[in-house]
Amino acid sequence: MDFFVANKRLIIYLISDLAVFSILIGLTKLWYGRIEKRMVREFPSTKIKSFLYVKKILISLWVTLGVIGFIFAFLDEDLRILAKGNVLTILYVGIVLVGTILLASFIQLYTEKQVDRKKLEGEDATGTIFAKYALTGGVYLIGGLLIIVAFPSLRGVAQTALGGAGILAAIIGLASKEALGNIVSGIFIIIFKPFKVGDVIKITEDLMGRVHEITLRHTVIRNYQNKMIVIPNTIINQEKLVNYNLVEKKICQWFTIGISYESDIDLARQIIVEACEQHPFLIDNRTNVEIEKGIPKVMVRVVQLGDFSVDLKIWAWARNFDEGFVMKCDLLETIKKRFGERGIEIPYPHRTILIKETGAGPMASPGVEPNGRTGRLTV
Repeated sequence: MDFFVANKRLIIYLISDLAVFSILIGLTKLWYGRIEKRMVREFPSTKIKSFLYVKKILISLWVTLGVIGFIFAFLDEDLRILAKGNVLTILYVGIVLVGTILLASFIQLYTEKQVDRKKLEGEDATGTIFAKYALTGGVYLIGGLLIIVAFPSLRGVAQTALGGAGILAAIIGLASKEALGNIVSGIFIIIFKPFKVGDVIKITEDLMGRVHEITLRHTVIRNYQNKMIVIPNTIINQEKLVNYNLVEKKICQWFTIGISYESDIDLARQIIVEACEQHPFLIDNRTNVEIEKGIPKVMVRVVQLGDFSVDLKIWAWARNFDEGFVMKCDLLETIKKRFGERGIEIPYPHRTILIKETGAGPMASPGVEPNGRTGRLTV
């Protein structure tokens, strides 16, 4: 009993210290639990990892401060004054770190919500996606600088680094020329907007897909095999690309079909026009003047008299690239079937080989008649 009376203030201090930091840890877990339930409903699980990091940092901070509080109780006055500055530094760093992660996380969640809204409303979300990366990077940069300010030794390192910034900049400029080029190209893409998120673009014959994301360094497109292709921005700026969604989404889908010389061209044209006009994705792109002049909705013209076929080229319009591609595939199948039913032949290549032999003999070539005459072989 005498022990408790003699150490009453110390015991109350220790119990208060334990209670305060236990409450802080409990409140942190309660806050995270509510955040987790709300975020799981609105965002995928990957979006709440930042809040999990904040929870761990806060709990570690409370435990550290709680332990330091216990140690303070057994220090004399001089040591307490000395340690007080370190405790404030730890608290400052913890608050800055937590604030930085929270602010960056809220920026990401807010911008992604705006991106989803713009996509649903059919608006361009490219600038919002770009702003997400720029703002997030800026927040982390400012947070890092605020933490450096808290440590005098790090301030000295920073000053030394700034003193040699000229040499460092030259080295970095040579080593990261390509990276800086990608950043500048990314800024040009955002400013001039040759394409935006959601557009279908073709860079080469084998490199085509829908733009999924635009960052400072690269552009990500999803091709039609559902694969994500990461392309550096400098490459995109150097290539001639086709944007199927720029200004006008309507597309003229054209393709060529060859028929044999013996087939009826007028019948083949009639079959093609009927197949096109019956397809649900076909649209009428004619002006009123063109309609009055009797220009057909689907144009079919003879474009070439080939070696073994008469080539017919078909022009048909669709609302967008996706529907145009499906329409073309459907029409190729339908026209092939109807040609077969109506006796229109799609010919195979034919070659006539002429073999000449100047003299007769036991070693004459196959297909060559005796006495030096000529034989023909058609394949």
